[in-house]
Amino acid sequence: MTDKLNDFGLIGLAVMGQNLVLNVESRGFHVSVYNRTAAVTDEFVAQHPGKRLTATHTLADFVQSLARPRKVMIMVKAGAAVDAVIEQLLPLLEADDIVIDGGNSLYTDTERRDAWLTPLGLRFIGAGVSGGEEGARKGPAIMPGGPASTWAVMQPIFESIAAVAEGQPCVRHIGPGGAGHYVKMIHNGIEYGDMQLICEAYHLMQSAGMATLEIAEVFNRWNEGELQSYLVQITGKALEQIDPETGRPIVELILDKAGQKGTGQWTLVNAAEQAVVISTINAAVEARVLSSQKAQRVAASQILQGPTTPWTGDQAARDALVAKIHDALYAAKVISYAQGLDLVRSMSAHKGWDIDLGGLASIWRGGCIIRARFLNHITDAYRTQPDLAHLMLAPYFAALLNRTQQAWREVVAHAVTQGIPVPAMSASLGYYDSLRTARLPANLLQAQRDFFGAHTYERIDKPAGQWFHTDWPEVVG
Repeated sequence: MTDKLNDFGLIGLAVMGQNLVLNVESRGFHVSVYNRTAAVTDEFVAQHPGKRLTATHTLADFVQSLARPRKVMIMVKAGAAVDAVIEQLLPLLEADDIVIDGGNSLYTDTERRDAWLTPLGLRFIGAGVSGGEEGARKGPAIMPGGPASTWAVMQPIFESIAAVAEGQPCVRHIGPGGAGHYVKMIHNGIEYGDMQLICEAYHLMQSAGMATLEIAEVFNRWNEGELQSYLVQITGKALEQIDPETGRPIVELILDKAGQKGTGQWTLVNAAEQAVVISTINAAVEARVLSSQKAQRVAASQILQGPTTPWTGDQAARDALVAKIHDALYAAKVISYAQGLDLVRSMSAHKGWDIDLGGLASIWRGGCIIRARFLNHITDAYRTQPDLAHLMLAPYFAALLNRTQQAWREVVAHAVTQGIPVPAMSASLGYYDSLRTARLPANLLQAQRDFFGAHTYERIDKPAGQWFHTDWPEVVG
């Protein structure tokens, strides 16, 4: 222990926790660290001699080492582990101390913890942190929720450790209660959609006979243009990585069973509750689930038939297809972001959070997993029209979608005729076409509902809000 009380404390020294500690310390702050396994604490501090770090072996020592109001960040597995740490901290903390949950907690858990700690005089922040291990060390995007007064206390630390984009730190106060963890959940849902779309683009090129290293070159080239993004960048790097044991690209040796940690599923549940369509994200989550059914897919591949005529395009045809895939990927990626932001808009209105969508897009421009060049255009769209009803209707994005929609259709059609699954890309196109269709066949659906359940319907030739029922003919048999 040192005589000086430290500025910040962090509990949970897994990789993300360690990198956040080093980030905070590198900005001039003195940091206390605690891990349930004392050996992990000691090893971590020993590996960084000369740093402003204090190793503590009990939570009592950890709390006593911090200046008031104490700033305690918890970086443990979401769920019961967070509650357990808070339970142990409660007898040790004092009024106005700040507890920050920096994990991927469900926003409803954050709201419950806020309601638990506030009457005890403690201040609670649910902070979404995105950027992975590298972001945690060099600058993540941070999405803190909670009282504005608590944000004011944490602002100097959070702004100093966050990534910077366009000269601005990639952190801002999102809103009260669980707003911070909520938008991190939506960030992850968009991430699911984005990743699946990129994988579908890869699959399309692979099915056109392109070698893995050729596809890597395409993604590297795309990353220099309007598709520039962290996920496109790492895709190119992943595809060109060679396995030293076999000399083959490592992606060719990775089993095609995708994992997930729950945030995508949470997003789907919330969208259903809010009656907001997020078909791209839904397709991406389902694609991961289906990928995990490897044995069933292998068995089905021996029974179920697909197209019998493979594509035999020459190099010029392949180049043309790649150009169309570029446009289809760009358009569908916009849909993933648009759907996620539409859900944030709906939930913000429902909860009274008053989330600034332009401000949210601005902090996603750096540090986080979904950072992309076109987030500048998203930021501008909402700053120009703060009451924008839907991102797709902003002039820049409407023009982009109008420009790319034909190539997008041709890519989806090509995939269908070749039997290549593109669930997220086709779901995005279906959403686009549904949104731009002034009259959908829901009139027939309403007739069906009224036929079997007398649910009633409105008429186009009568004032809105008037409901009608038809005496339909009886059906026998």
